[in-house]
Amino acid sequence: MKIDPLRAELAHLLKINASDRPWQMPFAAALSSGLPLMVGAWFDHLEYGLVSSLGGLVFLYMPATILSHRMVMLMACAFGMTAAYTLGLSGHFVPALMVPMLIFVTIAATMLSRFYGVGMPGGLFFVMTASIAAYAPVDILAVPLMVGLISMGTLLACLIAFCYSLYILRRHPPKPAAPLPEPSFDAMVFEPAMIGVFVGIALAVAQGIGLEKAYWVPISSLVVMQGVSLRAVWTKKLQRIFGTSVGLLLALAVLHLPLDKWSVGAVMMVLAFIVETLIVRQYAFAAVFLTPMAILLAEAASLGHVAPLTLIEARFLDIVLGSFIGLLGGLCLHWPRLRVPLSGWARRLTPARFDP
Repeated sequence: MKIDPLRAELAHLLKINASDRPWQMPFAAALSSGLPLMVGAWFDHLEYGLVSSLGGLVFLYMPATILSHRMVMLMACAFGMTAAYTLGLSGHFVPALMVPMLIFVTIAATMLSRFYGVGMPGGLFFVMTASIAAYAPVDILAVPLMVGLISMGTLLACLIAFCYSLYILRRHPPKPAAPLPEPSFDAMVFEPAMIGVFVGIALAVAQGIGLEKAYWVPISSLVVMQGVSLRAVWTKKLQRIFGTSVGLLLALAVLHLPLDKWSVGAVMMVLAFIVETLIVRQYAFAAVFLTPMAILLAEAASLGHVAPLTLIEARFLDIVLGSFIGLLGGLCLHWPRLRVPLSGWARRLTPARFDP
């Protein structure tokens, strides 16, 4: 009898969901992330390809609606991705602004995603883009070039999405656009503010204990807090730590391969295809392949300069720390004993005109 709750928890964590996602969608997503790397390899500037590859992640925001709606939504997200990267670079040049900048990006991305009904991954990739940009080793004179590169990545993703949509809409009818959510103080103000504060706390803690390239800490924190309930937050935390732990072993094996500028792009596309196939079925399994993909996306330009085991150990610490801070944020968001007084305090600080 004592083991039944444990079995039930394990079954919940490892539950496989049904998926109606056509295989062409993961393939197009892989092209959006991988083609910029191939172009960068062609011109012998893999670091430029990595920046554009970040912009290619905007493809994942494409809704399954009619062509006009999905392209408008995608282009708006492309603008947001470029803006987030630009703001992230400002934190790189003015370290004192790094934490406030990330709090602002997180709050704005979460608010706007909810207001306009943007589905998953929500504000995740905007925050991820800003976090990576904040630690990008670029000179201030290279800022226009970097912003142009990520803009070109988003443009390529929009072009691929357009071609994919022309093909897939002839085979699968579009879904109706979901009605915009009813605005409320908690959903549009309190929750985004709390998420932003805890993402900022995650980065501040990482900086305070001296973690190098601490961008994975706030990213992990945000992933956990995106659960819609305390149960979902707890499940996402366990799935992320489990999937990431296995994924780090896979990443260690990948980093020991004789990777060159061409094979990095090929490996990235394979991993992106697997992730987008699995992510709607089981997050923990997807995280196994998402981990080496994310590490390559952020660290491929410095391969050979850092020992793979050292890099893996650093990322594991980042993810565990971020997940626990995200769990604390989830408690504040979903546990009534904390949420009710915090929400009331936030209402008193907010002018009445912001309360719908």
